[in-house]
Amino acid sequence: MTSPAPRPPSPSTTTTTTTTTTTTSMASVEAEEEGEDEEEEEAARRRRRQGSPGRVTESSDYARSIELPPHEVFRNLGSAKRFAIDIGGSLTKLAYYATVQHKVTRVRSFENSTETSSATTTSSTSSSTSSPRSLGTAADSGRTGGDGDAACPLYEISEQDELGARLHFVKFENAYIEACLDFIRAHLSLPPAHGRAIRATGGGAHKYRELIHSKLGLRVDKEDEIACLIKGCNFVLKNIPEEAFSFVRHGEPEFRFQTLQQPDSFPYLLVNIGSGVSVIKVDSEDEFERIGGSSIGGRTFWGLGALLTKTMTFDELLQLSARGQHDAVDMLVRDIYGGSCDSLGLPGDLIASSFGRIPAPGQEFAKEDMAKSLLHMISNNIGQLASLYAHTHSLRNVYFGGFFIREHPVTMHTISFGINYWSKGKVQALFLRHEGYLGAIGAFLKGAEEDNPNQYSWGENYAGSSGLRSVTPETLTPTVTPRSRSGTFDMLEMDRLQLKLVALPLLLQPSAYRPDSVDLTTDAAARDYWLACFTASLEGVVRRAVASQPTLPDVTERAEKFRQKFSNKLETLTLQPCAYGSLTVRSLLDTREHCLLEFDFPDPYSKVKQVENDAALRRLPPVLAALDRLSWGARQMALVRGLLAGNVFDWGAQAVSTVLESNPHFGFEEAKEKLQERPWLVDDYDAWEERMRVRPTDSPHRDSPHRD
Repeated sequence: MTSPAPRPPSPSTTTTTTTTTTTTSMASVEAEEEGEDEEEEEAARRRRRQGSPGRVTESSDYARSIELPPHEVFRNLGSAKRFAIDIGGSLTKLAYYATVQHKVTRVRSFENSTETSSATTTSSTSSSTSSPRSLGTAADSGRTGGDGDAACPLYEISEQDELGARLHFVKFENAYIEACLDFIRAHLSLPPAHGRAIRATGGGAHKYRELIHSKLGLRVDKEDEIACLIKGCNFVLKNIPEEAFSFVRHGEPEFRFQTLQQPDSFPYLLVNIGSGVSVIKVDSEDEFERIGGSSIGGRTFWGLGALLTKTMTFDELLQLSARGQHDAVDMLVRDIYGGSCDSLGLPGDLIASSFGRIPAPGQEFAKEDMAKSLLHMISNNIGQLASLYAHTHSLRNVYFGGFFIREHPVTMHTISFGINYWSKGKVQALFLRHEGYLGAIGAFLKGAEEDNPNQYSWGENYAGSSGLRSVTPETLTPTVTPRSRSGTFDMLEMDRLQLKLVALPLLLQPSAYRPDSVDLTTDAAARDYWLACFTASLEGVVRRAVASQPTLPDVTERAEKFRQKFSNKLETLTLQPCAYGSLTVRSLLDTREHCLLEFDFPDPYSKVKQVENDAALRRLPPVLAALDRLSWGARQMALVRGLLAGNVFDWGAQAVSTVLESNPHFGFEEAKEKLQERPWLVDDYDAWEERMRVRPTDSPHRDSPHRD
């Protein structure tokens, strides 16, 4: 039998969610907004479900330059209630809160037949109206295997609509700000309330104040840039487990993700590289101090680069630097000493003088080489500055953010090299997957303090997020080109979780805990295998999704949209396995689940699992009775064989699903007959049995071998 492929969402999870937009307002919105006209609301919901692309058709040059499909960019605008904006020198980051209508699966057992739905449920549609019956009755009937009484299941399943909260963050170039504001205004279901404010931060907040007010009718309240930056950084470090990473050029993988959880992340140093450089020491959620900075930052690189290369855009300058060789412009240690300088501990390839070759007469230098030399000069200077501040304050973790980084491999490598060199390996340079959103997140949180968003846990929604897109030019095939950042939009979406998450208190060292046995970012063979498994199983998942909702007229259309979205995600992860942090089987399952939920499929396998669980529960009493009749030694072997046989029933495994679909009577006894004889591929049974024999006599669950 082949290795199991990914397992579909299980009905044992009593609540799963999907993301159909609704215009129901959040609790803090004024009462008059809550009474929105129902017909208008339903019409808006139909338009959003149809997913028809919308073009900005205003007469301005900006508007004519972009298309904005509402189901991809600025999603859920119909229920947006609060906005914040961070406008930098070249990029705008917009944040808003929206309520979304979730399709959830509810399970009601025979013991809780009078159970009511959640208080947040807005409507309910049952997908199973069969009356549950008791396990005792089922056992008495003597039914076994897969032939349970389908008319009388042991529990029933229903699908219901609930409301949830989602944070949206969209990043785009400043050139499109007017068109985007027009688009937002045109797609808001409710007109902005008079006197309400949008929180704004960044250097462009003052420049675009009047434009924002005229387009959205909102008062612009400016927030402190550094305070927003820190608040946003703390938020992503707290809520996104693998937000931070170190960069290792030519590593496999190049991105090494951290799992630091607050308060383990405090204190830390945040180096924000915008036009200049600010160095901030962060001690806690609310305590921070700017301890230094520099006027030599991102704008310096941009300005000098424009003079040297006549290249006027920041991204083009970065692309030039990626193709350049700095040693054609820089003077190295070996150029002075003829090799390394061992007495000073200086390797021969170390830069001795940036642009040191320029004064040589009669030479011309390539734009690419000058751009690369300039990038090294600026980055090395920042790296040395950061390492000195970290050493002074005894800090090991230094996070870098700001528009200068831009997920650019050469920039991250140069800064990492500088930090490592100047600190002698004692300080680690860390980068953030969502560093571009920190100011917008912080500004939003400032405006939402009355709702206390930090009392909840939030999780990244992979279906609606762009992910980390950085791709090194040398790894690209002729048919794949780097995504042009001009005219594109990056998105981050975060869902509010039902429960606040905390580290398991039984873990000895939570920050070192790894819940996944295989890291697919480091194991290329395993990565290729699992990506192929998910791709091969996609058709079966689509069929199950359609079969799970046979009476709904749009089920085929929604299933096809799921197929396309998840297929696109798999392509992204093939090109950039680190797009959403470390790639694992668990993260692949989460990605697929988010895509299913996006199109109203909370659990396509719930009815299949209902039949299987019904049959298993009916079979349980005679199995337990048979185990009780065995000797202690035989019972241990029977338990292990039962575990192995039960684990076979996995609809995500291609070989298993083929058997189950071709032979509906394949059950527990048949699965045990298919088990291989010992020794198994991984066989520690003898050691396990011996450990069970010598368990402490005071164990409350002791099954003594001497009781036979």
